[in-house]
Amino acid sequence: QAQLVESGGGLVQAGGSLRLSCAASGLTFSRYAMGWFRQAPGKEREFVAAISWSGGATKFADSVKGRFTISKDNAKNTLYLQMDSLKPEDTANYYCAAAYKLSIQTVTMSPSIVNYWGQGTQVTVSS
Repeated sequence: QAQLVESGGGLVQAGGSLRLSCAASGLTFSRYAMGWFRQAPGKEREFVAAISWSGGATKFADSVKGRFTISKDNAKNTLYLQMDSLKPEDTANYYCAAAYKLSIQTVTMSPSIVNYWGQGTQVTVSS
């Protein structure tokens, strides 16, 4: 069955950088739009970024636009999230998500349409 495994989380000071990875297995990676969500304690899971099947299109939440970059390597079945200029409000558990043949240009990636989730990786940004 499909499995998504995140890595790369940790503790970083404000202004620093982290790179998250998500290794996918058990699915045809190139047919899935991929995304990142995050969830802080006491808050709902929120959209962070998404990338189309081919990697040619991306979308970002306004709160991370200009600071985060999403990419995918279809040959390695791996999704990445480069996070720069981190802020304390970026502290959350970050989840990798896969949505089959979702057209991110026309449909917002929301939790209700995600087919597969990773287990999450914690990112903590200290002030």
